[in-house]
Amino acid sequence: MTIAFQLVLFLLIVISFLLVIGVPVVLASPDGWSNSKNTIFSGASLWIALVFLVGIFNSFIS
Repeated sequence: MTIAFQLVLFLLIVISFLLVIGVPVVLASPDGWSNSKNTIFSGASLWIALVFLVGIFNSFIS
């Protein structure tokens, strides 16, 4: 269970880093929002799901 928690936490950190770097780049590029809107929403949805998964796994670890 600890390995699953660590994997989900690592994925949360990676997705957070990618969103922090990627969203401003997409918004700064011309026509970036209209072309990458679905990708950003998918990344944000994945991030929210990982936050909940980390919380659920944390309740089993602690």
